[in-house]
Amino acid sequence: MPFAARRWPAVLAFLLVAASAHAEDLTPRSWLVLPPVGRGGRLPFPPDALAARIAAGDWRGATAGDALTLPDSTSRAWTEARPDPDGTLRHPALRGGYALWTLDLPAARTMLLEASHHSVAIVNGEPRTGDLYGYGWVRLPVRLNAGHNWLLFACARGAVRARLVGPPAPLSLDVRDATLPDLPVGRSSSAWAAVVVLNATERERRDLRIVATAPGGRVTVSRIAPVGPLTVRKVRFRVAARPQQAGDLRIDLTLRDGARVLDRSAITIRARAAGASRRVTFVSGIDGSVQYYAVQPAPPTTGREARALVLSLHGAGVEAIGQADAYAPKSWCHIVAPTNRRPFGFDWEDWGRLDALEVLDHARRELGTDPARTYLTGHSMGGHGAWHLGLSLPDLFAAIAPSAGWASFATYGGAAPERQPGPVQALLQRAASPSDTYSLVRNALGTGVYVLHGDADDNVPVAESRRMRAILEPFHRDLHWHEQAGAGHWWDISDEPGADCVDWPPIFDLFARRRLPEAREVRELEFVTANPGIAATRSWATIEAQQRALVPSSVRLRCDPHRRRVSGETANVLRLSLDLAHLPPGEPVQVALDGAAALTIAWPAHGARVWLERAGNAWRAAAPPSPDRKGPARSGPFKDAYRHRFVLVYGTRGTPEENAWAYARARFDAEVFWYRGNGSPDVVADTDFDPRRERDRGVVVYGNADTNAAWSALLGASPIQVRGGVLRVGERELRGAALACLIVRPRPGSAVASVAVVSGTGVHGMRLTDRLPVFVSGVAYPDWVAFGPEAVARGWAGVLGAGFFGDDWSLEGGEAAWLQ
Repeated sequence: MPFAARRWPAVLAFLLVAASAHAEDLTPRSWLVLPPVGRGGRLPFPPDALAARIAAGDWRGATAGDALTLPDSTSRAWTEARPDPDGTLRHPALRGGYALWTLDLPAARTMLLEASHHSVAIVNGEPRTGDLYGYGWVRLPVRLNAGHNWLLFACARGAVRARLVGPPAPLSLDVRDATLPDLPVGRSSSAWAAVVVLNATERERRDLRIVATAPGGRVTVSRIAPVGPLTVRKVRFRVAARPQQAGDLRIDLTLRDGARVLDRSAITIRARAAGASRRVTFVSGIDGSVQYYAVQPAPPTTGREARALVLSLHGAGVEAIGQADAYAPKSWCHIVAPTNRRPFGFDWEDWGRLDALEVLDHARRELGTDPARTYLTGHSMGGHGAWHLGLSLPDLFAAIAPSAGWASFATYGGAAPERQPGPVQALLQRAASPSDTYSLVRNALGTGVYVLHGDADDNVPVAESRRMRAILEPFHRDLHWHEQAGAGHWWDISDEPGADCVDWPPIFDLFARRRLPEAREVRELEFVTANPGIAATRSWATIEAQQRALVPSSVRLRCDPHRRRVSGETANVLRLSLDLAHLPPGEPVQVALDGAAALTIAWPAHGARVWLERAGNAWRAAAPPSPDRKGPARSGPFKDAYRHRFVLVYGTRGTPEENAWAYARARFDAEVFWYRGNGSPDVVADTDFDPRRERDRGVVVYGNADTNAAWSALLGASPIQVRGGVLRVGERELRGAALACLIVRPRPGSAVASVAVVSGTGVHGMRLTDRLPVFVSGVAYPDWVAFGPEAVARGWAGVLGAGFFGDDWSLEGGEAAWLQ
């Protein structure tokens, strides 16, 4: 464990022995609370003076009256507070502050921490996922010391609740957070499901199986993924049945280790008649977890015409099946509602955006829809998603319809940019540029837009929609608008089925009359992207690479097919490709860009795509780029590594403290991604990780070149190297044990996967990474960032350096800024 057990006197919290003889239930009768010691918001480095002290390893708790000095020389004092009779501690200090529970135990033991309404729990120095939204199903195995223990809860919503209970078994099932399919009536079918397994032992458990028994004796046996020591993991398994009528089906579950039964539980799955709304499960390519989406299907028909697809994005706290059920069935289109990974999830950015794209791809295949008749809508947070996805990826949707949607974190959601950032802060800020919806508004050209809002909305101000209308109106000729007088956030004024704030007839009238044009029908196009790794293509043009990373890149192009000529203007484009399959093959093509003389490009020997790259201020024909260069498949920044079935690899070659940190940090990321993203990434020791296998998987490395055995194979060629006491960025060398960095690099041998590094020069530096909000939407990090304790205590003003690698992933070809 990273902190040795030390016996401290229990000052303001003590052991509450339950009525049972085994004292299996511990709850705090008294707490200490600390007002906010930093700044909230969607910041890559949220300042937190207490987090900085914990990272230094010199904090084991507090007593009433103890004060914490902040970087501005002011201080905050710990005060005593008592919970309500229901066990909930409510206090004004907990709107951004901390709650501390300390207790003494006569012997070390493992218990389950049940807590809610907190963002992070820190148990004897180790971070564990919180339950910010109060779901109530977060139960984490924790190892408590003989003697003094401290449990610290970072809070945001003014309350916290916690208790410690004995685990029901060394390994057990928890079905409260289940992801379940619906099964069709009258047909044998098999589908994916997922439940949580708790491992209260101190060793990883492999070779576990879940046996699922359906009515009628239908049995499926599924080998499940390994579950690490002292953690939880949501694991996937198959269920199969042939329900005879609509209703609920009980599926009995048995957790087994070989022939030995470890635990039993049950789940309830719905059987749904044809034509009813339903849940559909699938295995995500992001992390191998089971996700679901909901379908409100079009009524069955004997015709062969492919139906349209409407992708509908839900609001904060709304389940996808609830979103689908808010619509009446439509004869001509299927309505598909993805989950955003969770009801709150990622605001339809980051992994929320990826989830929507995975669902769109899966639903198109399953339902056989017409890609040219795909539409996008959403309400509230989903309205933001409609703006974000619709403007980022205009090639996917013939029309979009945000309802009660906010446009950008810049105006809603707590991520307004700094007005006068320093050079380092400017690079950090630029990493989040894909969230800037306003920079992408020109992509609405060619897309039908319908904006719907209640003018009395007290949740998302109607000013959000009005602002977007004012931006679009001067140039957009297919913009439609309706403000419902007197309506709030959710409203329904008609007596027809469906909620009018989402199932608004004029929106569907617009959708029914729009389709995406084929490439041969597009003479002129305009496109802007903040990152080709998110969106690169509009019709027949693809922005392959940028001159300056994550500065918006744009093209305005015209194709004259009879003259076999493409001309136009570009901005911040390093490499461009043109798919000319809509032209007759054979003859050369003339390309004139940015006022330069036209290039004559021979028709390609294979296919119909031609590449061009910028050489100084001119353009030249180019060969297809090497996969080792940045491009649409892989271009950073840091969070790009957390996809492609990413695996978390912790180091075991360091000191006991460094090794304990590496596992605890990887476990924390896995738990947070489970909580925020319904995820299930693999957590693997470096000695069990084979870099020669599954080379297209993303990898996250915890540790440095001395402590993680996977470093050499994955990062040996990186221009940034970290060892004990030394951080080298090219020719620059930083020394000390309290330095930390994040890095993203292309994975060797893969054309798509990346390696992310969470590293430090010593255990102090490693702990500095513990509280970085990697899985918060709107927060981003560039390709690399180096920092020390000042960045944790003071925020991004204390970051030492940051940068983007060049097109060839070199330091020299990229950009960097350093704190002077």
